[in-house]
Amino acid sequence: MRTVVIFCGGFSSEWEISLKSAQTIKDNFPEDYQVFRVLISKEGWFVEIDDLQVAFSIDSMSFDFNGELMKPDAALIYVHGDPGENGRLQALLDMKGVPYINSGPLASELSFDKWFCNQFLKGFGVKVAASVLLNSIEELNAVSLTEKLGLPIFVKPADSGSSFGISKVKLLEDLVPAFEKAFAEGGSVVAESFLDGTEVTCGVYRGRKGIHALPLTEIASDNEFFDYEAKYLGKSREITPARVSNDIRFQVEEQAKFIYQLLKLRSIARIDFMIVKDIPYVIEVNTTPGFSPASIVPQMIVCEGRSIKDFWSEILDVELLNR
Repeated sequence: MRTVVIFCGGFSSEWEISLKSAQTIKDNFPEDYQVFRVLISKEGWFVEIDDLQVAFSIDSMSFDFNGELMKPDAALIYVHGDPGENGRLQALLDMKGVPYINSGPLASELSFDKWFCNQFLKGFGVKVAASVLLNSIEELNAVSLTEKLGLPIFVKPADSGSSFGISKVKLLEDLVPAFEKAFAEGGSVVAESFLDGTEVTCGVYRGRKGIHALPLTEIASDNEFFDYEAKYLGKSREITPARVSNDIRFQVEEQAKFIYQLLKLRSIARIDFMIVKDIPYVIEVNTTPGFSPASIVPQMIVCEGRSIKDFWSEILDVELLNR
């Protein structure tokens, strides 16, 4: 029986969500794998074994299991944010020779940074919102920014991978507090022009028959936008399949699969779009999409008539075979 560890937790504000995602995956793992959660925190790395937490050695990539040294055959990284979603853990596993199921370091780091990823995609003809990057609050010129992007403006951390720190700014005087809030979550902040349309998201993965798009989900948030409350506290309606035309559905799926290939992604990814006048604009790329019971991708899988266990069985077979 092969042993797989699921790395979760990490150092971002979505620590708890990461644990829930990892638990959902663990509960639905194929039976022919022995699976453990590895909790990453600033206090250390620990493997959950029954009701105990056992130290996980970063140096040897191993842990004590009933008196024997256990080394995983493979890993699945489900850390939302640092050090998983940004590719740092992938780079470590590459150096340690541990196979993993996720996108590699370069793809993860690029997609993790909202501004750099969108600028990269823009160079390949993908439509994205107009944006401005700031590396410090001192760079902010509110008047100049609104002249370029208009109002409302979305202000979000560019490099945190979190739903925290995002604001929809309607008034000039609210820009400084929004940037302060965003810089509290990340080292750089992106301001984006407002896209007025229908938000949809597309789950994409590499299956046995090639790159496959899951049914689209439409996001109808009760809040101003799809923020942390909307994502995780029930402040949104997530409608699967999305209420869009077949033409829009085809455009989004083809765009999502193109981006998946272009960025050389692996395993499951979720790509968010805003449909404006029947044209899809990419909002962001998620290489570690939420997988808690309240998350979108499990809803897509169920809508397609599949079990979560079958879904992960296919991903494990395909991704480990291609390592």
